[in-house]
Amino acid sequence: MRKVLNKIMNLVSRGYITFSDSNSKCQTLQIKMSGGEQKSDIEHIEPYGFTSRPLDGAEAVALFLDGDKSHGVILTTGDRRYRITSLKKGEVAIYTDEGDAIIFNRNNEINVKTKKFIVNADDAIELNTKNLVVSASSKAQFNTPLFKSSGEIADKTSTISNIRTIYNGHTHNETSTVTHNPNQKMG
Repeated sequence: MRKVLNKIMNLVSRGYITFSDSNSKCQTLQIKMSGGEQKSDIEHIEPYGFTSRPLDGAEAVALFLDGDKSHGVILTTGDRRYRITSLKKGEVAIYTDEGDAIIFNRNNEINVKTKKFIVNADDAIELNTKNLVVSASSKAQFNTPLFKSSGEIADKTSTISNIRTIYNGHTHNETSTVTHNPNQKMG
């Protein structure tokens, strides 16, 4: 009876991570469990499409099949030191220890926080929305051979169409006579 009870008690263990290796197909972790027992090379089973390499000191929950601690798997890891708090019910967040975060807020709002945001797309990036606002406190730069707009382009003074109309219709006062319209029009 005692043997069966020990197996049941050894099925699930909680501990903290002391080492990680993410170079193999299945990441392995080393954990220190309650009572000071340490286990190495425990496979970390992660959800499809998601991966992370937890920091040393993060918490882990391990499953040892048949209560045999010679071969276990880590089911989940967490790190309360960096966890985003005060989420509203239903909100979801992805975060790092450096403060980067993607927060899926209520009211269909996604909030991304980072120091540098890089998107690499081999073919195209499409943004489909009613309004696009870009606020850059220092500058906005486009490195492209051609910048196109299917609509109007405006600054704080006028629009490109208004400037073209004024340019194409302008005349010159020259010694009390008016010169002809310019030979080269803005296209």
